[in-house]
Amino acid sequence: MGPLEGIRVLEMAGLAPAPYCGLILADFGADVVRIDRVGAGSMDLLARGKRSAAVNLKHPDGAASVLRLIEQADVLVEPYRPGVMERLGLGPEIACARNPRLVYARLTGWGQSGPYAPMAGHDIDYIAVSGALSAIGRRGERPVPPVNLLGDFAAGGMLCALGIALALIERSRSGKGQVIDSAMVDGAAHLATFLFKFRGSGMWTDERGTNLLDTGAPFYETYETKDGKYVGVGAIEPQFYAALLQGLALDPATLPDQLDRAHWPEMKRRFAEIFATRTRDEWCAIFDGTDACVAPVLGLTEVQDHPHARARGLLIPDEKGHLVPAPAPRLSRTPGGVQRPIPQPGQHTREVFAEYGFAAAEIQQLIEAGAIG
Repeated sequence: MGPLEGIRVLEMAGLAPAPYCGLILADFGADVVRIDRVGAGSMDLLARGKRSAAVNLKHPDGAASVLRLIEQADVLVEPYRPGVMERLGLGPEIACARNPRLVYARLTGWGQSGPYAPMAGHDIDYIAVSGALSAIGRRGERPVPPVNLLGDFAAGGMLCALGIALALIERSRSGKGQVIDSAMVDGAAHLATFLFKFRGSGMWTDERGTNLLDTGAPFYETYETKDGKYVGVGAIEPQFYAALLQGLALDPATLPDQLDRAHWPEMKRRFAEIFATRTRDEWCAIFDGTDACVAPVLGLTEVQDHPHARARGLLIPDEKGHLVPAPAPRLSRTPGGVQRPIPQPGQHTREVFAEYGFAAAEIQQLIEAGAIG
């Protein structure tokens, strides 16, 4: 029994952020139904634990049938640009009037208001405007997008799931739902709160690759090893830095002060030369079990073989035997778990509509009309 057991979620089909939000909710027990397009040909790899009902939203009976589902749902997650759900007759004014307890989560890049709201965009654009992207990269080089992990998944899907959880908690007191405006640009800025504070206090500069946590410091950097692999070093605190120097066989008495920025470039070169003398595994043998904050940079296919990943059960097999990350975080009494495998689009249409009160003859009629499939 997950903590969200009994919560009914409708997730309008979309790309990465909304499916990830739904995946989190499903992992922790919510009954998540993904509303896919009729005729959708590919499975969503983030649809684990969900069921799929296929609906033709351009058919008036299709949109009307979704509104009937909404009347019985606890949560609706929609990933469209502002105005799309309204044009379908499924906007929050209508939906929440039909179901005052509904938590209506609107997950977009730019949000529901502002001059950029109607514009297209992707993760890189949202984190660019948030200010977060400007801080990621090396000195003298272009900003580097962190794949799409920061905008789509952290600022988007994860914070939207948090917003839904907060709204459900509040509903338990008030009995009322509410609309969540979950914008990736907002979330990315919020994730960078400490950078804004650092910048305001003079502890961070706008020049990438010169600061404490952006590869400016020699003790917070990645280094190539003899075998062409890498280690990550994060020895910020003095005692951790001392352990790093010990592992590198360096005498601190012969070195400049750890926080002497003028010597950081020189120390980075020296550390790089030393790390290049041994393989990644040899450095792990030296630093594992210490507080030097040195860890191997693992490729996605290497994670499964790392002893800590194995001990934690970091990866679990999916329905095809491929290893994927286990649900997180870990709750002691009501832990998350994978409820069901990734569905084919429309696999559960009849089942879902029947559970939501549609008669068998009505379901068949909607299928024949092309409203659902």
